[in-house]
Amino acid sequence: MNRILILGANGQIARHVIRSLREDGESRMTLFLRDATRAMATAGDGTRVFEGDVLDPLMLEAAMDGQDMVYANLSGALDTHAAAITAAMARTGLRRLVFVSAMGVHGEVPGMRLGAGFAPHRAAARIIEAAGVDHTLLRPAWLSDEDEVAYGLSARDEAFANPQEPVSRRSVADLVSRICRNPDKAVGASLGVHRRAEPGHPGCDAAGSAPRGAQAP
Repeated sequence: MNRILILGANGQIARHVIRSLREDGESRMTLFLRDATRAMATAGDGTRVFEGDVLDPLMLEAAMDGQDMVYANLSGALDTHAAAITAAMARTGLRRLVFVSAMGVHGEVPGMRLGAGFAPHRAAARIIEAAGVDHTLLRPAWLSDEDEVAYGLSARDEAFANPQEPVSRRSVADLVSRICRNPDKAVGASLGVHRRAEPGHPGCDAAGSAPRGAQAP
């Protein structure tokens, strides 16, 4: 059974992931969030809950104890968060990280205008790629709450497809869940996540084709 630490467990994408992993019963989750009372509706039996801040090294290391992988879906100062997470992973010997950022962190969207507030996203990507952990960086397009799973992937060195159209949070959660169930897939990858025109047919379908350089979970 794969043991997964979920940082930012009250986030909208993370809540979809938690429900998916809880339903299949193949993973053991530890939820990490600022207010533990928010996790009670999604935790389920056997789920550990940590209340704290990812910038608290002692709390973060305690949550990492005994885990197989970390899934981080945070907001705000992503560069500071990325540095804290990878440092704690180095101290605890934890190797596998799935980190959700946003499209544009590699300059892969021509003409995309990014404000100063986007700098932490780019810095976080650099920190994670330089940390020496078995990472998967996810770069979704702008997000929507559409009730659909419809997405495709692009590799780090490919142009971001369909950047003008939002991708659903359910789609990103579907990809995260697939990677959590198959942690040996997409290691070292930076995957752009865009909306595809065919709802219900995700581009990461194990029976489908992945983009060049992107390994399908």
